[in-house]
Amino acid sequence: MNFTSVAPKVFKAVLALDAAAREGLDPVLLELVQIRASQINGCAYCLDYHTGDARKAGETEDRIHQLGAWEESSLYTAKERAALALTEAVTRLPEGVSDAVYDEAARHFEEAELAHLIALIFTVNTWNRMNVTTRKTPGTH
Repeated sequence: MNFTSVAPKVFKAVLALDAAAREGLDPVLLELVQIRASQINGCAYCLDYHTGDARKAGETEDRIHQLGAWEESSLYTAKERAALALTEAVTRLPEGVSDAVYDEAARHFEEAELAHLIALIFTVNTWNRMNVTTRKTPGTH
């Protein structure tokens, strides 16, 4: 299914949400978050898309490759770790977002930045679900 053509209003609304969520967030951090959520959700299209954008934003190959094991890697800052932990908790919502995970993120992000981070996480999850459900494959538009 080409979601863009069959549901253009929905697609444009998600694009607007995506643009709003990105405001004030570091470009590298937001790509790390989107890659990690896409890894969890198994969205090949989004993995391809966001790894390319991460490279354009200056992300290194080592950090992209180690993202699936970020907790064991020494390549990520405390702020990035807090964002990645929150990403995993929100993406795996049935398990819940613990107070510890939320509090750690709140320690590293001002309230408005944290709100945008949360919005980015639920937006990438929307993209993942849209693209996985409609079988969107890397390299297609």
